[in-house]
Amino acid sequence: MIFSKNLINWYSNNKRNLPWRTTTNPYYIWLSEIILQQTQVKQGLPYYESFIANYPTVFDLANANENDVLKLWQGLGYYSRARNLHASAKYVATDLNGVFPNTYKDLLRLKGVGDYTASAIASICFNQNTAVVDGNVYRVLSRYFGIDTPINSTKGQKEFKALAQELIDKKEPAAFNQAIMEFGAVQCRPKNPQCNICPFKDSCIAFNKNRINQLPVKIKNSKAKKRFFNFLVFVSEDGRTVIEQRKDKGIWQNLYQFPLIETTDEAKTKYIKERINSLELLKDETFELWLYNKDTIVHKLSHQHLHTRFWIVQTKTLALKGISLGEIKNFPVPILIGNFIESFNFE
Repeated sequence: MIFSKNLINWYSNNKRNLPWRTTTNPYYIWLSEIILQQTQVKQGLPYYESFIANYPTVFDLANANENDVLKLWQGLGYYSRARNLHASAKYVATDLNGVFPNTYKDLLRLKGVGDYTASAIASICFNQNTAVVDGNVYRVLSRYFGIDTPINSTKGQKEFKALAQELIDKKEPAAFNQAIMEFGAVQCRPKNPQCNICPFKDSCIAFNKNRINQLPVKIKNSKAKKRFFNFLVFVSEDGRTVIEQRKDKGIWQNLYQFPLIETTDEAKTKYIKERINSLELLKDETFELWLYNKDTIVHKLSHQHLHTRFWIVQTKTLALKGISLGEIKNFPVPILIGNFIESFNFE
């Protein structure tokens, strides 16, 4: 189709110089695609470079300690991606002798790999005609063809996948997939798209009907759940504190945090003191308690908003061994905790 040829031509003249575009090594492509899920290129690029530097092969990543992988991932969010990345590396290294699956169907067997990622790897590394559909592709196709079907509906997902598959250049599937994603990221942006210099503006339905800001259509998610987190930051006179690992499934699995008291609303100092007295961390030890952040920090996740306070608990000794204050930066923590650690300065 003319659309596909023009898109590939635009890509050859306008693509950004990115390190994963100079290779078809499936390890590098897989790594870049996992990192770029829910993440913009400018944020993901330094993480990609760090992972390649620390784990140049899938065997290196497979042999890594999960805590080290999570620590390197710290700040990217959606930490299940990092856990799945590590699990898949072990599978490829151990069960497949380091050889990545070379078909769309087999790539789907890797943890954390869905339709989009499998399509990207299959086309870029193995030249298979499997069309990618991500946020950028939804935006380009919905605007160009004037499609109102919600992109986060089952019907929409099937409709856009079928359309992308119909449009893909059978001779250059890798170029087409990368072109349409790049076009959405650089030209047909969510806000302030560069319509006046767009090579498709004469035939773009959204542009010609003044519907750019209305497309794509997305069903609004339910209201985010409010949660109230009170982190207890113990600081003893001999320079020790306490952290714990989150083991339950849900947010931040396997990451570390300060002891947490979750409440149904913003807690008063009296209540926090009572709860601390019931813990075994201090037993009968006296302590001083003060609130570090007077203004509650609201940490927004996709489906929940964490209203967060950090309570400093100063005491002579801890009942538990804990860790030295200098060790705290060695542990993988959520960015919410990481930002506090940086501002509090435990040194």
